[in-house]
Amino acid sequence: MSMEFHGGAKGRVLVIAGSDSGGGAGIQADIKAITMLGGYAATAVTAITVQNTLGVHGVYPVPLGVIAAQARCVLEDIGTDAVKTGMLGTVDVVETVALLLDEAQAPTVVDPVMIAKGGHPLLPDLAVDAVKRLMVPRATLLTPNAPEAEALTGLEIRDLDGQRRGGEALLRMGAKAVLMKGGHVEGDTVIDLLMTEHGETVLESERVDTRHTHGTGCTLASACSAGLAKGLPVHVAVAEAWAYVAEAIRRAPGLGGGHGPLDHGWPVRK
Repeated sequence: MSMEFHGGAKGRVLVIAGSDSGGGAGIQADIKAITMLGGYAATAVTAITVQNTLGVHGVYPVPLGVIAAQARCVLEDIGTDAVKTGMLGTVDVVETVALLLDEAQAPTVVDPVMIAKGGHPLLPDLAVDAVKRLMVPRATLLTPNAPEAEALTGLEIRDLDGQRRGGEALLRMGAKAVLMKGGHVEGDTVIDLLMTEHGETVLESERVDTRHTHGTGCTLASACSAGLAKGLPVHVAVAEAWAYVAEAIRRAPGLGGGHGPLDHGWPVRK
């Protein structure tokens, strides 16, 4: 995982997302995953959430000017090799982040965060349209789960064919690549489908029977961003991230009484 951070740096990721006080999702998961995969994470916090494994107990938005100032401060000094977006929350934040992406001019992983693991809505309906208009076309890689893809496309996604149709629709909407996650699709196996204009890659594994999957989406998207920041082709970045997350799920430490976190640090304990 060696890389050079001085002169032609590779591996820097600017994360624009919400904070999770429980540490399993949000920027906390992003920082852990990017670090474990050999990257350097900087952040612009969009919201502070009060949450643990039992659910989201409060959401406190960060002022728009502060979100933009965080990102620009990082870009002006440290710079970035990739951007990862997570929880945005409102139309105004989506619009602000879209402008920041144009300024950053870096490969961007867009995780269209809409609902927390416990069911708490994190993106109002009005903001979904803004994500469709402003974020999807700016995505080097879009990483929706089935419910998020349904909200973005209006299509029903219940099986692999549905995932494929949803991915095709999102590519037509402007995403350069789409990772259609299959965790919400029923079946003994979980199939994630990476789709680009050049074809598709199927990533398949046995479903792990566990409640400890909090932050899986954040972790996968940020792990992908680490790969893109290192200069990996998208299919290689996704494969590396997918393998990392699969093992993190299998090694989940069993914390909390609800949807517990993954073991982000498993590579240092293997």
